[in-house]
Amino acid sequence: MTSLSWKSSTLSFFLIVIALCFLHEALAVQVSHDGRALLINGERRIILSGSIHYPRSTPAMWPELIKKAKEGGLDAIETYVFWNAHEPVRRKYDFSGRNDLIRFLKTIQDAGLYAVLRIGPYACAEWNYGGFPVWLHNLPGIELRTYNKVFMDEMQNFTTLIVDMVKKEKLFAPQGGNIILAQIENEYGNVMGPYGDAGKAYLNWCANMAVSQNVGIPWIMCQQNDAPQPMINTCNGWYCHDFTPNNPNSPKMWTENWTGWFKNWGGKLPHRTAEDVAYAVARFFQTGGIFQNYYMYHGGTNFGRTAGGPYIATSYDYDAPLDEYGNLNQPKWGHLKQLHAVLHSMEKVLTHGDVNSTNMGNSVTVTSYKLNATSSCYISNANSTNDATITFQGRNFTIPAWSVSILPDCQTEAYNTAKVNAQTSIMVKKLNKAEDEEEAKSLKWSWRPEHISQFIKEGKGQSAENFLLEQKAATNDASDYLWYMMSLKFDEDESIWKTHNISLSVNTSGHVLHAFINGHELGYSYAQNGAFIYDFVKQIHLKKGRNVIALLSVTVGLKNYGAHFDMTPVGITGPVQLIGIKGDETVIKDLSLHTWKYRTGLQGLDREFLFSEWSPYASRWRSGGDMPTNTTMTWYKTTFKAPLGTDPVVVNLSGMGKGEAWINGMSIGRYWPSFVADEDGCTTDPCDYRGEYSDRKYHVPRSFLRDDENTLVLFEELGGNPSHVNFQTISVGRACANAYEGNTLELSCEGRSISAIKFASFGDPQGTCGAFVEGSCKGDKDAVDILSKECVGQETCSVEVSESTLGVASSCGDKTKRFAVEICMGEYPKHNYHQWYLKSSLDTKSLLGLSLTRLMALSSLSMPNGDNRMGREDLVYFD
Repeated sequence: MTSLSWKSSTLSFFLIVIALCFLHEALAVQVSHDGRALLINGERRIILSGSIHYPRSTPAMWPELIKKAKEGGLDAIETYVFWNAHEPVRRKYDFSGRNDLIRFLKTIQDAGLYAVLRIGPYACAEWNYGGFPVWLHNLPGIELRTYNKVFMDEMQNFTTLIVDMVKKEKLFAPQGGNIILAQIENEYGNVMGPYGDAGKAYLNWCANMAVSQNVGIPWIMCQQNDAPQPMINTCNGWYCHDFTPNNPNSPKMWTENWTGWFKNWGGKLPHRTAEDVAYAVARFFQTGGIFQNYYMYHGGTNFGRTAGGPYIATSYDYDAPLDEYGNLNQPKWGHLKQLHAVLHSMEKVLTHGDVNSTNMGNSVTVTSYKLNATSSCYISNANSTNDATITFQGRNFTIPAWSVSILPDCQTEAYNTAKVNAQTSIMVKKLNKAEDEEEAKSLKWSWRPEHISQFIKEGKGQSAENFLLEQKAATNDASDYLWYMMSLKFDEDESIWKTHNISLSVNTSGHVLHAFINGHELGYSYAQNGAFIYDFVKQIHLKKGRNVIALLSVTVGLKNYGAHFDMTPVGITGPVQLIGIKGDETVIKDLSLHTWKYRTGLQGLDREFLFSEWSPYASRWRSGGDMPTNTTMTWYKTTFKAPLGTDPVVVNLSGMGKGEAWINGMSIGRYWPSFVADEDGCTTDPCDYRGEYSDRKYHVPRSFLRDDENTLVLFEELGGNPSHVNFQTISVGRACANAYEGNTLELSCEGRSISAIKFASFGDPQGTCGAFVEGSCKGDKDAVDILSKECVGQETCSVEVSESTLGVASSCGDKTKRFAVEICMGEYPKHNYHQWYLKSSLDTKSLLGLSLTRLMALSSLSMPNGDNRMGREDLVYFD
């Protein structure tokens, strides 16, 4: 190389470095706040956010979930960081697959949305142990969530780890990234009292530790009225319009607007109406709110053993705007989307305008925001039963009970929270349409028992103690299962133990208990009605000589909330007693302080013994003959083909008792279909819930499936019959709408075409979805024909709900006119598959032709048929 060429190359290199520095400066985003709003690059902003938890979905689902959130009008995605997912064993970290936090944050960034990072690292979140790793509990001298050096050192280590990872990827806003807020601790103010002065000291330490991370963005503390500066205290709850920050320089922020609720085993199906969620949001912004986050926007699934509790179900649907499988939960998604558009249109006046609020009586309040010549108004009616008619600025307005009307110009109502103009989608579940439909309906099973004889007959364990161990201390949460075993020797002279009136009494905090005596099963029991402690009592027969008592304690999610929640015991806490009755004589023998042997887990779970496809024992199953059913501690296995199409997949486990399920070696969570509630949780009459929902359906992400043969493994703990198990797909069966005059009705089939208009009438149509009928008045045009021309054959369409479009309905008089519609769905179109090429076949020119955005997006791609190709470094994607 000549001196001149070397100088030229060096100059080019430095010019590139300088250009990158300028690019970084241009991309950097400064985030601050005043008492009115968050300031992003000096501009006051309203931020609408929604929670999506990365481990509760899959990387293949993330881009579509985030895309739908953006289309729904959100500006940001909020997520917790789950400590026990990332550090299940002390100083051994996992940021792969569903735990790939950085990839999730970059996927949000690629979509053009902000991110809110709730590091915590205590999460609650109905997540196992609140997101804490159980090894914390077992460190000597530790006390969690208080001023305790052992705990604080571990908390700071993990928090710094996360912050440094994010900084390295330049994801904080001042680095050019998209993270605009970070959270330390979580809802500590709700439980702080019992921790006393140490709790207050811990709170201040949290704030100082967070500030020392130098992330360059504001830190928040939710539910913390005494949050020290510069922390911004925020509100969580069903309604936060009455919330006031603890500092005049802190904006009014709502970090958790609960869109529904979580599901417990044995509990009712939660539901919160779209109207009520919208009412809460509108009231919040009416009273000066500037940041609002839906908890959850997509709830997802508690895969594996991640559900907390105890007794929190595998489904974390949460009645969120995006359902467990990622479908639009209509009308909630659409109703809120319309609200977001109206709020965004008023951003300038809401964050800068002068505010005036007038009490109109009877729970009606008018609030106006005025900026120069621009005014925007809210009219709220907090009366839960009576509509209100008021005169405002020379006009009459009727405000339905428990609703808010928004008037962006203080003249015309653009939105009312009680008037739903979005479609209602009715979801249906269909049997697997595989190539062989009969094969799909009749799965062929093999089986094998869980080998427990060494425990129930011989009492063999891994360790021994002269007392009853608490289960967290014994297992480190490596398994739901812990064996407690002991042996007793009785002589002839102990006559009372030769009677038949002997009972084994076990007081336990284990969520499920199985009991055995001398190799024979006594039965099982579990706590009900929210109880954490219960007694198992069963009559037994002792033999002369050695008797073996074996107790299997089972957890169903560790407690995740409350003051000192970590100290709530699980397992067999005792006493364990023998109670003998002979005539009037009662003798109690306490076994609690005898020698107990312990063994964590089950043989079939050890080293992925049975459910892993790579296990050397994976093929050692029985088949043919009579399959055992309704027997405890039994493993079942079958193979199946993935359902055709792209609809979300569920496995229907009707007929099973309780256990865990794996697809191709990946856990889809605990199942317990035998323990469900008979009723749903709707509180309105009629309840406009979006369709059938069932605890017996368990989400199978498409990225878990292969195009060829797939394997389902079930561990059945209580006893069930797998012959009823089948695979189904979930899709929109039909869609309806009941839109008010003056609005634009949007209809969508989520990837399918509208095949027909089953019903359409403008005027005062009656009935509900699936049973609409024409009312006493209607427009003078054929609404079915109008809608058919506009929508049939389209995936989405819109129509203006007005007399000019749908015909004059003069006979309706002063009635509020509505447009009722029911549409039918067509089949999914055939995919236009993209082309995939090997990197090795690409030349430099081809690579340079790819945009930066496309290159950044490579890590989040999957094939349209759901075949997951993520993580393949040898692939490049082209349109």
